[in-house]
Amino acid sequence: MQNKYTQPLLMEKIIAAFSYITFGFVGFIWLLIGIFTKKSIRPYLKYHIFQSIFLAITYFLLCQILNLVLNILSIIPIINQIILQITFYLNAPFFFGFSFIQGCIYAILFYLAFTCFQGQYSYLPWISDIIKANIRD
Repeated sequence: MQNKYTQPLLMEKIIAAFSYITFGFVGFIWLLIGIFTKKSIRPYLKYHIFQSIFLAITYFLLCQILNLVLNILSIIPIINQIILQITFYLNAPFFFGFSFIQGCIYAILFYLAFTCFQGQYSYLPWISDIIKANIRD
């Protein structure tokens, strides 16, 4: 997707990486700055900004849906005990005080930020495909 003649600038790499680390907040602010100054955003930065925002929205919706389903299932006595055990083990401190779920989330964010600093288009299944199909250069 990246053309060899359009290497991303250092500032674009930094903004793209911080966009992932802040779950799209920095990217959203950069989009607003681009709108108010009427400057276009290059495809590399646009891809990473929209992917980070889409990732944050997907994460939020997934957490809300999972919370709703677990609250409904917790009414059933036997399933309630199973859910408590599973959530205890997934949220217990696992590595340097982080739970297994937090470790997975931070690993994904580190991967995305690292690939941004390398000037690459990072890939997450399903999410990157949606972003590539909907972003106009």
